[in-house]
Amino acid sequence: MSGHSKWATIKRKKAATDSARGRLFTRLIKEITIAARNGGGNAEGNPRLRLAIQTAKAANMPADNITRAIQKGTGELEGVSYEELTYEGYGPGGVAILAEIVTDNNNRTVSEMRHIFSRNNGNLGNSGSVAWMFSRQGTIVIPTAGKNSSVTEDDLLPIVLEAGADDLQNEDEVFTVTTTPHSFEQVKQAIEDKGIEIETASLQMVPDNTVKVTGKEAEQVLKLMEALEEHDDVQNVYANFDIDETEMAKING
Repeated sequence: MSGHSKWATIKRKKAATDSARGRLFTRLIKEITIAARNGGGNAEGNPRLRLAIQTAKAANMPADNITRAIQKGTGELEGVSYEELTYEGYGPGGVAILAEIVTDNNNRTVSEMRHIFSRNNGNLGNSGSVAWMFSRQGTIVIPTAGKNSSVTEDDLLPIVLEAGADDLQNEDEVFTVTTTPHSFEQVKQAIEDKGIEIETASLQMVPDNTVKVTGKEAEQVLKLMEALEEHDDVQNVYANFDIDETEMAKING
C-alpha cells in the first residue's frame, strides 16, 4: 500500500473518535478563515472557500462556526493572524514527509516540529528537500456502502472519465478517484450530479514514487505520522512510505 492510500485509510478509521473530530473542526475552521482571507468571503467566486465549506458541512460543523470563520477571514470579526507553511523532512527508512502547517507563531511551531521528527527517528529538512518528490492532485473518496451500495465500478468509471478524471481505484470499501487540480471541480460536480455520495474531496500532495519500509522502521514511520497529525498546527501530512498488508497485520498485532 502506498503512503498516500494507506495513510488515508488509517485517518478514516481514526476520524470516528471524539479527539480526531475536534482536531478536524479546528483544521476546517483555519482552512475556511485562510480561504476567505486570501480569496474573499463569497464562496461562489472562491473555489478554495467553497470546498472548505462543503467539507465542513460534510463533517456536520454547525453553520454558525462556518460563518464566524469566514468573517474572521474577511476581517468582519477579529481573529488570529495565521501563516501557511510547509515543513519537509525525512522519517525512518528515508521516507519523505511533507507537513502543511497553519500557525500564528512560526518560531514555536518549527521548534516543535523539529522535536517531533527527532523524537521519532526522523529529521526536519530544509525547504525543497523533499517537495520535488510529490505532485498535487485531486482525490475524491466515494464509499461503496450505504447510499452508494448499488453503485458499481462500471457505473462510476464512465462518469469520472468523461468529466476528466485520471484514474479510479476500488479498495478498502471505497472508490478513490484521482484528478488533476484543474479538473478536480468538474469531476466532483459530475459525481454529485448523479446523486452519488462523496465521503471526502480534497487537493493533496501525492508521492511520485514510494519507499518500502518493514519491521521496526514501519512502526516508527506510523508513530511519526501520528505524532505530526496530532499537532494542533498541522493541517495535512503526506509521505511516500509503502507498507504491505503483512506488515500492517504485524503492527496491529
